[in-house]
Amino acid sequence: MAATPTVRVQEAPFDLGAEAALLAAGRTDVGGLASFVGICRGDDGLSAMVLEHYPGMTARAIGRIAEEACARWPLTGCTVIHRHGRLVPGDPIVLVLTASAHRLAALESCAFLIDWLKTRAPFWKQEEFADGRTRWVEAKAEDDEAAARWAHRPAATP
Repeated sequence: MAATPTVRVQEAPFDLGAEAALLAAGRTDVGGLASFVGICRGDDGLSAMVLEHYPGMTARAIGRIAEEACARWPLTGCTVIHRHGRLVPGDPIVLVLTASAHRLAALESCAFLIDWLKTRAPFWKQEEFADGRTRWVEAKAEDDEAAARWAHRPAATP
């Protein structure tokens, strides 16, 4: 039976340690826990990034992506938290946690999730720079290529 993912879209910061502990609490079937935390960078004088979204649509889209990971890999747990609002360099943006009896399933599913979230989660990102400029973030070919590698790739088996 596939794990039921936990998905949250929120403005508040998250606590990696608390979320990992919650995912594994009381479980004796977890042999590996993989995590990814995306952090706002301050490249090229970036002073902030504003992430906008349509709440119902975004949560449903992320939920479908997380359900796909749970269907492809033998996960015992899956948590995806994505922030929105104004974030400054150093702020965490996204958390992906996957748990499985085996490390490969946890690691691969975590990589899959972040690749698909980057290209399929409906967020609009505007960068704000120290000199007052703003710029909408465009999709990048390398992100599409990373997501495409999972299109026909079967999940690993332990």
